[in-house]
Amino acid sequence: MDVGMMMLFTSYGWEDCPDGRVWEEEIRLARIAADSGFDCLWSAEHHFNDYSFVPDNMHLMAHMTALCPGIDVGTAAVILPWHDPLRVAENAAVLDLLSKGRFRFGIGRGLARREFAAFRVSMDESRERFDEAAPMILDALRTGFIEGNGKFYKQPRTEIRPRPQHSFEGRIYAVASSEDSVNSAARLGAHMVMFADRPWEMRLPAIERGRELHRMYHGTEPPHIMLTEFCVCGTDLAETEEEARRYQGKFVESNFHHYEFLGEHFRTVKGYDAYQQKAEIARKGGLEGAIAGFMQAASWGTPDRILRGLEERRKILGDFELNVAFRFGGTPYEVAERGLRLFAREVLPVLKSWGPARAGQAAAA
Repeated sequence: MDVGMMMLFTSYGWEDCPDGRVWEEEIRLARIAADSGFDCLWSAEHHFNDYSFVPDNMHLMAHMTALCPGIDVGTAAVILPWHDPLRVAENAAVLDLLSKGRFRFGIGRGLARREFAAFRVSMDESRERFDEAAPMILDALRTGFIEGNGKFYKQPRTEIRPRPQHSFEGRIYAVASSEDSVNSAARLGAHMVMFADRPWEMRLPAIERGRELHRMYHGTEPPHIMLTEFCVCGTDLAETEEEARRYQGKFVESNFHHYEFLGEHFRTVKGYDAYQQKAEIARKGGLEGAIAGFMQAASWGTPDRILRGLEERRKILGDFELNVAFRFGGTPYEVAERGLRLFAREVLPVLKSWGPARAGQAAAA
């Protein structure tokens, strides 16, 4: 199994936590992960708020590939509607050059109304902007030239310099939570990226649909999905359950706040129907119900409990890649580092020893 570490850069849940400390702690954990056998360092793109603040994750990953030259780096994800496709293609080519072909390019369309408002971009346009920009950028990384004549991006044919040096085959990832996003990821031939925020049985229909669409569009077997999750790992089961309830719970609270899941706006925003459904579930179950669902999906506990949970997940979903965050929701640094080191020592070697899931182990494996 391919296993990465997710860098969130969040201060929501901490008391008096300066931005510089957030970045120092997250990068310190990333360097430990790079020395402990993880396959990739990943980072989100978020702006302006305590929920997460990584305004340029390709810039960050250029730094990380210099600090940690032996590990892949990835974006989970670059939010295309907020950027000029030409600049994204250029920056991706530079990062892939600097990383010697170890850059995994993840893209998404964004979800937070407050971020769209600050960038002066309508959420109603996000699907169209993504679907127009993504093929332009991926074609540029394949051919060395970018061009477009769509509704949003009138791009004269322009050469990308430095020229792309490596094939991105197998290194494209796309966030896929809504039906529209699942379809877009399949069209692009990308790894679908999903987050541990609800029981996996609820995710399975969308995952199966994405696999079917990939086969239809490309005539090949789909790449593995990547599951991004939030882990509390320790040696005492009762203690880690309490920590998970506290820190995963605080992360769920931050998620509700940042994305305004208790609001009504998803009902009227074009292309966000799936999130309106999530918002309605959130209103019915409240924060406590959402935390309970989150804890069913995410990993917490002793290494043995975490491994058993991942085995059960693979029985449901088939093979997947994993992307694990250890610092979130006010987690003290020492708890995050403890969890990272214990996971690396006792969980990671077992995951890497797993062969492909047996035929029939999951409906779409």
